Amino acid sequence: MGKLYVIGSINMDVVSSVSQFPLPGETIHSSGTSFFPGGKGANQAVAAAMAGAECAMIGAVGQDPFGDTLVSSLEDRGVEVKSVLAKEGTSGMAIITVNEEGENHIVLSAGANGQLTEADVQAEVRFEDVYAVLLQNEIPWETNVAVIQSASAAGVRVWLNPAPARALPPSLFPLLDTLILNETEAAAVSGVKVEDPMTAELAAGKLLGLGTENVIVTLGEQGCFYANRRGERITVPACRVKPVDTTAAGDTFIGAYAAASSGGMATEAALRFAAAAAALTVTRPGAQASIPSKQEIELFLEKQPASAH
Repeated sequence: MGKLYVIGSINMDVVSSVSQFPLPGETIHSSGTSFFPGGKGANQAVAAAMAGAECAMIGAVGQDPFGDTLVSSLEDRGVEVKSVLAKEGTSGMAIITVNEEGENHIVLSAGANGQLTEADVQAEVRFEDVYAVLLQNEIPWETNVAVIQSASAAGVRVWLNPAPARALPPSLFPLLDTLILNETEAAAVSGVKVEDPMTAELAAGKLLGLGTENVIVTLGEQGCFYANRRGERITVPACRVKPVDTTAAGDTFIGAYAAASSGGMATEAALRFAAAAAALTVTRPGAQASIPSKQEIELFLEKQPASAH
């Protein structure tokens, strides 16, 4: 099993629960506010470590009261944190409102994440014995590009989750081993409107044509779609659960898939493992607090009906 590096964001999620989202200019009451360690990078690192991978986080927190809490949350869940840097100013924050249906609205404040530089990463990264590097779009784009180029040059797999969504320069696609995107991100990157496995296949085909080796499109309740440049196509259904909070579902899918893949699991089995992990996550509140362990995922998979296997 190779090591995973997650290079990305570390946030404190400030979560308010409401019956329905406010209209513009409207003040509503929340039934409660909670603080959950989150951030796409940190969530994916936790999901990978909880699912059994050796995983190191490279990122930044602020010198505010949240900083220590965020680092402890990673460490307590098995993530190596010696490359998490302390920057002046505040830690990254996500202000999240969750309604009764479990849907969320998110406002992101980059904080220390916005200060993570190419030099910071180069000082921390050692590409020997690394299975893959996982990236997202919550740190400066120039830092991501530098990592993509250096990791690819070192022969290390680069997995990119372009979230929040943005268009990618054509020169980067051939450097990416795997693109993992949801419907919104797939549409932004490919230019194809994605609504179901059929349109996901069209979007994936376009991205593969630009040079990426593997594409995974997550489709929420419709499961996920996988395609590679060798012509393999796999559709995996979602596991049926009652959602409580969808925060970190996509991150959990990515981290769990990376862990399964780095552990040598075949692609379809790894996708099912990841889908089960994401399903468990949405049944619990919070980001990292909701991410399941490898044992929980395996037990959940055993209980799935035969048709879901």
